[in-house]
Amino acid sequence: MADASPAASGAPSANATRIGLIAILLWATLALATAATGAVPPFLLTALTFFVGGLVGLVAAVRGPGLRVFRQRPAAWIHGVGGLFGYHFVYFTALKLAPPADAGLIAYLWPLLIVLLSARLPGARLRPAHVVGALMGLAGTVVLLLGKGGFSGFEMRFLPGYLAALACAVIWSVYSVTARRFGDVPTEAVGGFCLVTALLAGLCHLLTEPSIWPVGAMQWGAVLALGIGPVGIAFYAWDIGMKRGDVRLLGVASYAAPVLSTLLLVITGFAAATWALALACALIVGGAALAARAGRAKT
Repeated sequence: MADASPAASGAPSANATRIGLIAILLWATLALATAATGAVPPFLLTALTFFVGGLVGLVAAVRGPGLRVFRQRPAAWIHGVGGLFGYHFVYFTALKLAPPADAGLIAYLWPLLIVLLSARLPGARLRPAHVVGALMGLAGTVVLLLGKGGFSGFEMRFLPGYLAALACAVIWSVYSVTARRFGDVPTEAVGGFCLVTALLAGLCHLLTEPSIWPVGAMQWGAVLALGIGPVGIAFYAWDIGMKRGDVRLLGVASYAAPVLSTLLLVITGFAAATWALALACALIVGGAALAARAGRAKT
């Protein structure tokens, strides 16, 4: 895997930023691939896919720095497992306690939070264009959700679910931005974090869910594809992007994931093209272009 250590100059690496964008592209396939796994409950699906994703890192470690890469200080393990498992645990909790569309909108505040929190990074200067770009991305996500007709309006009885969704956004944004502080931890170590996440998700499955396993080659193939791509390579690519890339640009660009996901559903016939989708595309692409221009202006 690519070197994930911070650049000596402290300046964002264009190559690392491009690698980070790969994660966003892979996450855009989540909805389509997850739908192909059938009725597998969320924690079991998390356990299976993170196990596969962990194996990806294990193979990379054996072929690269060796298994010693997993000998990391406790803080690195808390950061890695806390981010990966913590986010998914709270996200599934939010979906149980609030309407999925409402919870999803709140949870997707994390790209905006990444942009805002990036101002705390050494040498990072947050320009107004970055904030405006992130807000445009958020607006695009809202438009997309409203266009699907899934937004039901916030109700106080769902407050615990809303708070859980907000915790999702905070956990993932903090995990992402603070990855810079663990620049000495090789990206291959993420494989260990994935395996522990798989174990914890498996325990949650045994305690809270019925055991509905994938059926047939297609569903098992979808699980394998999820584990290798959106739950495997994506997290390694995101680690590289957060540690060495342009965090602000990646934060804004993250809003492209739900739009690209919807476009994939349209292409495959699972959803219809709408004006809301077109407007969401325009807002998110415009916001990302604005953030990219701000980054070039600084350089």
